[in-house]
Amino acid sequence: MNALSPWAISASAELAGNTSAIVEHHADLFIFTIKNTSDSIWIQTELPGGGRVAFRAAYSPGAGLKITKKSDIQQDGTVIYLSSAIGKQKVSITIDQREKSPVLRYTTSLTPTKDLIIPSWPRDILFNGKNDNAEQTEGKIHASQFGTRSGFLYLSQSRPKSATLLYLQNLTALNDYCEQAETSLGDTVGGEWPELGFSLPPSKKPLQAGKEVILSDAFITFSEEIPDKEPDMIRLYLDMLARTYLLLPKPDTEYKQWPDILNHGLKDLIDSPGCWSQVAGHKYFNAYVSDYQTPPEIMVQLAVLLPLLDYVEWSKKELEVMKTIKEGLPAFYDKKLGTIMRWLPAAEDKLEGEEEQKVPKVMDSWYLHHPLLNLSRLALKGDETAKKLFLDSLDFAISVARHFNYQWPVFYKMDTLEVVKAETAEGKGGEKDVAGIYAHVMLQAWELTAEKRYLNEAERAAKTLQGYGFDIFYQANNTAFSAGSLLRLYKITKNQLYLELSYMCLAAIFRNVQLWDCNYGYGKNFPKFFSLYPLRDAPYTAVYEEQEVFCAFHDYLKHAEDVDILPSVRLLIAEYIRYLVDRAVYYYPTMLPKDMLEEKPKIGEVDSELWIALEDLQDGWLKSGTVGQEVYGAGNAFGILPRHYLQIPDLPFMVYTDYPTSGFKAQKGKNISFKILGDERISCRMMLVKTAKKKIPEFEVMLKGKKKPLRARSVANGNLEYIIAGNSQISIQLHV
Repeated sequence: MNALSPWAISASAELAGNTSAIVEHHADLFIFTIKNTSDSIWIQTELPGGGRVAFRAAYSPGAGLKITKKSDIQQDGTVIYLSSAIGKQKVSITIDQREKSPVLRYTTSLTPTKDLIIPSWPRDILFNGKNDNAEQTEGKIHASQFGTRSGFLYLSQSRPKSATLLYLQNLTALNDYCEQAETSLGDTVGGEWPELGFSLPPSKKPLQAGKEVILSDAFITFSEEIPDKEPDMIRLYLDMLARTYLLLPKPDTEYKQWPDILNHGLKDLIDSPGCWSQVAGHKYFNAYVSDYQTPPEIMVQLAVLLPLLDYVEWSKKELEVMKTIKEGLPAFYDKKLGTIMRWLPAAEDKLEGEEEQKVPKVMDSWYLHHPLLNLSRLALKGDETAKKLFLDSLDFAISVARHFNYQWPVFYKMDTLEVVKAETAEGKGGEKDVAGIYAHVMLQAWELTAEKRYLNEAERAAKTLQGYGFDIFYQANNTAFSAGSLLRLYKITKNQLYLELSYMCLAAIFRNVQLWDCNYGYGKNFPKFFSLYPLRDAPYTAVYEEQEVFCAFHDYLKHAEDVDILPSVRLLIAEYIRYLVDRAVYYYPTMLPKDMLEEKPKIGEVDSELWIALEDLQDGWLKSGTVGQEVYGAGNAFGILPRHYLQIPDLPFMVYTDYPTSGFKAQKGKNISFKILGDERISCRMMLVKTAKKKIPEFEVMLKGKKKPLRARSVANGNLEYIIAGNSQISIQLHV
């Protein structure tokens, strides 16, 4: 039996005795009845199987909340105007039934009569039961908000067995409240069964009298399905999230000059002394600008090298810096252990043990596999040095995997395999997604050598991921690599389990995003919508993990071209990519006001004039760059340019899209064709970007299935812009 707050007890009793209805709406098997009590407006919802849940759309402490006016909007909408001692409120309630799962939305604003402090506020969901027995209802919360991630709850009611709900608070709408109140929207959606949902964060400063402010903008998506098995729970989450996302107000994006941004970043990466250290005659990248105390790491070198290789293959240019990086890689190999090492062995004596992993021969589990993955990519492109380092390290990696039974701790000693730190937190286990990136490494080895033992290893590791659900997520980029490896395993074996596990990884990633834009405090200076947190408990978003997830998502869609993956997956991946291309430039301190940058970061220093990305962007009331300026996050622009700028031979323009594409064909004298991926229910930006002063030749842009050419909008620098639906086949017909 669940304990209740005074708010819940009072509300449950009032609702049980309230038989009057302001208005009633029916949507499939769900019935929505709007009721008013002495202090609240409720949307009492009858669920299939005898379940009942009430949503508090408006609240005023103490009795006296009065309806002054009511009007209908659209077919299934109502606007209610209210007054009470604290001020006037307006509640807009709609029910969207355009697809199978109905979506309830209620938006509430308040105009205070006097300057108003909010010390506390009740939550807005109460599973109250049919006989005033809220404490006897039961359910399972599958996932919910942590920190400043999306303000959501994903849950199923099990007693009575009735329905599954995805609740999403549009926190973007509450920015004005937070700006006035000087408060944050972190951890505002949650609660304990049966009293759940959103609660206004306490205010530090008063709301201004006479100024209207939004207090809530909630979306609730309903399904009669009660998932009993993990794959069904994951699939339903992805589908319900995409259903809600389509209705969610989303910020506009703007075209960013990524070719110029890349040139700035490349110059500073190569020329800035703070990016480099020298050991035994070789130059190595520092992890952070001016971090000369930490020895070089192989992960850092490769995390910069691979995006540079993407850029070189796209631009057909040569970069001497790549040769410098490659020359230093063999020194990371330890012949005695038979493996590459995290820290450069020749400089390990610089480690002072200020952190658990900053000790010679101590390995953070994912740090072994990430460099191996990047070495394998180089090897598959014909790099013999990388191939040798990769193949010579595989037996060690396999022995470690088998020693830990494919369940890696956080830190261990490489020479003894003694565990230094077993769990991320008490009872949470180790780095669960390492089994997925390990499977990725093994698949790369199988592709490189055709040795079946590597494929077998990949399958053994992949099967251990069953049962983790949303908790698979340890680090964002590794979870994304895991999703890709599992999709590849599915294509190779046709075993449905691997596709389901792939979806599990993706669901865990989308559970850790921020589907709202923080526009209070310093947050007004940079967009944050659809940003991704690097760790499941990280308080900030991070450039390196976002950049790698971006690339991994592109790779995922490439492997999925001949797979009938969930439409929700295609939609969500494409939208993350679109917003990353819009947001990523703001990781550069050159794009931010100096007063929001941390003056004394944890590592190295922050140079506000340097086009090297900050590791961290924080909540609006906190300064950013608190960790440092991340040299290994330099791949940002080098990953974007080759994937979003399509080059046209011998013509003075490139085609830019902010959505991923496939099947690009551009031969001299022939029409240009490609497919824009994503979902046709959402539009993206395509541009013709001039690369020379010459005039763009006469042409027509045609969509497959349409008879008339698309019209362009002229924008800055002589470029042309088109807004095009996702999942469209494009043909650019040149008249030359």
